[in-house]
Amino acid sequence: MADLRELERMIAEALPGAEVEVIDEGNGDHLRANVTAPQFAGLRRIDQHRLVRAAVKARMDDGTIHALSISTDTPG
Repeated sequence: MADLRELERMIAEALPGAEVEVIDEGNGDHLRANVTAPQFAGLRRIDQHRLVRAAVKARMDDGTIHALSISTDTPG
């Protein structure tokens, strides 16, 4: 089962200034990350999602996260 606070911290450290919320959508390994970050400005949605996935790659690689839905936005 994923530690939601750890994942939020991992994303926030990778994207300083981001607002991050990670939600368990079922069974502790199907998650949703809602991330608003200034780093997303000017990036395509796919590139925004790649930044979030890269931040939690260790937990995806070790099987802690089975599925991750991502919603991204820029501040304002």
